[in-house]
Amino acid sequence: MEENRKWVVIGVFCLVALIYLARLFYIQVLDDTYSLGASKNSINRVIETPYRGQIYDRNHKLLVDNTPVYDLYVTPKRVIMADTTAFCTLMKLSKADFDSLMGLAKSYSMVKPSLFKRRLSKQEFARIQDALVDYRGFHAQINSVRIYPGHTLANTLGYVSEISRDKLDAQDYPYYRPGDYIGQSGLESYYEEHLRGRRGVKFMMQDVHGVNKGSWKGGAYDTLAVKGKNLLISIDSDLQRFADSLMINKVGAIVAIEPATGEILASVSAPTFDPNLLSASNFSNQYGSLLKNRYKPLINRPIMASYRPGSTFKLIQALVAQQEGTLTPHTVYGHAGSPMRCHCRGGNDLRGAIGNSCNPYFYQVFRRMLYNNHETNTFKASAVGLAKWHERVEQFGIGQQLGVDLPSERRGNLPDVPYYDRLYKGKNRWKFSYISSLSIGEGELLITPLKLANLAATIANRGWYITPHYLKGFETMGAQLPEQYRKHHATGVDHRYYLPVIDGMRRTVVSGSAKSANLAGLDICGKTGTSQNTKYGHQFDHSIFVGFAPMNAPTIAVAVFVENAGWGGDVAAPIAALVIERYNKGRTETKWLANRLRAARYLPPIGGLRASRKVAPLKKDTMTEQRRDLVVAP
Repeated sequence: MEENRKWVVIGVFCLVALIYLARLFYIQVLDDTYSLGASKNSINRVIETPYRGQIYDRNHKLLVDNTPVYDLYVTPKRVIMADTTAFCTLMKLSKADFDSLMGLAKSYSMVKPSLFKRRLSKQEFARIQDALVDYRGFHAQINSVRIYPGHTLANTLGYVSEISRDKLDAQDYPYYRPGDYIGQSGLESYYEEHLRGRRGVKFMMQDVHGVNKGSWKGGAYDTLAVKGKNLLISIDSDLQRFADSLMINKVGAIVAIEPATGEILASVSAPTFDPNLLSASNFSNQYGSLLKNRYKPLINRPIMASYRPGSTFKLIQALVAQQEGTLTPHTVYGHAGSPMRCHCRGGNDLRGAIGNSCNPYFYQVFRRMLYNNHETNTFKASAVGLAKWHERVEQFGIGQQLGVDLPSERRGNLPDVPYYDRLYKGKNRWKFSYISSLSIGEGELLITPLKLANLAATIANRGWYITPHYLKGFETMGAQLPEQYRKHHATGVDHRYYLPVIDGMRRTVVSGSAKSANLAGLDICGKTGTSQNTKYGHQFDHSIFVGFAPMNAPTIAVAVFVENAGWGGDVAAPIAALVIERYNKGRTETKWLANRLRAARYLPPIGGLRASRKVAPLKKDTMTEQRRDLVVAP
């Protein structure tokens, strides 16, 4: 029995010994993991940053491209610096700059590489490449910067810059490293995960002097960088540049939408700037200069600027009131009983009231709509009516984010009952007369240019819209779009109620307040607006126009805001008409008008009412169309 126990113990020891020997053989002979770990001082792990995806317009014209540059990284623990002065001379750095950069690198990590000098051109890198082998701890990594061949659409495209510490810390998955570039605004930010691609890794052998000796194990462990997806957007770059030129020396926005698809054809934020300014090596200086510019060119006005819509809002009032049963196309109101002034003769029906932009008419329309309930107390009746009105208007996308594929879209303001209860410090303390300015798009109502262009598209479609968007596809056109950019949003207003409104919009252009937009062969329908600007008084009100064309087969809907330009029919309307003409005809036939508008200068007053305003009369002459470079207003 004891003899058997002895052999069992010996057998157990032999089995354990065999397991250990097998494990050692696997680790030392078969498995490369520990070999790689032991070789880490002679194997350099090189990160390959992929090119970002390019961006093209709807006609396959290149808007955003890449150009290669080199970033220099330093690993402080590996640095051996025999002659700091010689290194500073090579890098064209002062000793103070060198100490500062090394201090930042050491504070980040002694053993991890961090960015030392960025965006060296091919020529600059070629000058220092051979000398770098004498300075251990420094290595270069190829990267790219964005270039913008189109020189337009700066706010919509956005820009790419170094990732911030806050974004680094907020990562759910640790993809980015210090010194990496990331889309910071616009489409570059919204579609970052598609555009950035996937980085690769190469393992390179080095000798004791840091000289590369080729791939480790023939590149068996390397992974290739994958270029980002190309982004195809709905912008028509020819139309975009033309619309930009009409907004030279002006502040405001133009938004053009294809009604049937919701695709954004042009998106002007004025004043604009060349997007290449923010891809240069002196990014900080350029950004700081734009940030300090008094006309705020970094604000993307189509989605971020909120204006009172003025008389353009009468279109929604007419549609909602008809749906509520308080207005018919044949309803006639005079000027009696209205505190609002008007520039028409009164006695209009609905079509005439839209065509002549009659304020008293829509005062009565809004009043009747709010009091269309069974409440006998005017304060309670006003609240009940406003709640119903708010519900109807909200279905046009007003007072909310539409969901455009850009960050930072503003909601605007569509006041409701709780809003006025807070404003007047209690319930049943306000009534129609307190909020009557809403009837003509004034008061507390605020709207972005994008929402107004979407309203034009909705009316063009006779009652529905698709969320405005820039995306047309990735890599190839016609790719399946996300559901939110294909879904029809109904307004809850019947098709038949749009017809008299559209008739009135056509009358506006033919014989009403927007005759300056009546260009031949286009059948433009529109509505003017003059948005009150209380800061500077009536002389500096904002000029607004919203419209679409052709009347019965709409291809384009447009909204134009020009700050401090006065009547909507004087400036915004002809700008919109020229944009429509350019898109539908592919050329500008009314060149005299385009030149007059380019020459006109409407800028907000700086330091009081002594504004810089040069207004050219809009009459035909023999001027020829000239090209104007796009610049930030001085």
